[in-house]
Amino acid sequence: MRPKPKVSTETKPGSGSKGGGHPAIPSSGPGTFTVARAGATSGGGNAYRVEVEDGTGVDPDAAATQIAGFLAAPRGWAHGGEHTFHQVTKGPAGLVVRIATAATVDRICGSSGLNTHGEVNCRVGVNVMVNLKRWQTGSPEFDGPLADYRALIINHEVGHWLGHGHETCPGKGRPAPAMMQQIYGLKGCVANAWPYDANGHYLGGPSVP
Repeated sequence: MRPKPKVSTETKPGSGSKGGGHPAIPSSGPGTFTVARAGATSGGGNAYRVEVEDGTGVDPDAAATQIAGFLAAPRGWAHGGEHTFHQVTKGPAGLVVRIATAATVDRICGSSGLNTHGEVNCRVGVNVMVNLKRWQTGSPEFDGPLADYRALIINHEVGHWLGHGHETCPGKGRPAPAMMQQIYGLKGCVANAWPYDANGHYLGGPSVP
């Protein structure tokens, strides 16, 4: 399903990405957030903030460190210096990555008319809303480490924030685009978390109408 303007979703119920055990995941929380400390607050490019809902058990600073790595990765949207990002703790931020319980994600995404069913991520305006269950357990369709699935979450939703629409599989055996809704089936492609390959080629596919 193509996202509504300024709204996008990815993932569906289930778990299966390879990772370690995890504690019970709360389905609701207080709706208050802790802002992660930034490792480096200076630099050009897109200012972003990382926030984690209180009571989720996710360490905000550890999550922010991982997200910073995804955003700076050569195979990510920072490829070739096309986009740069720097984390802030206060002041204006054009992008806010928020890890939250299902109920909070539903409420914030629902404010723009999107039903996330307690299961999916979304991007609404400046907010990338990451469902806690997806962050902690991954997806049954993604055969890879949990860290890679987290990279896919960030790359997919930030890709929407950058203006990219959904794409589909370009051919059997080829890497699935990061902008493909891989959770709904790979259509012959292989799971992939990154927009670019190691040689700098964009791993795209046909646009989804």
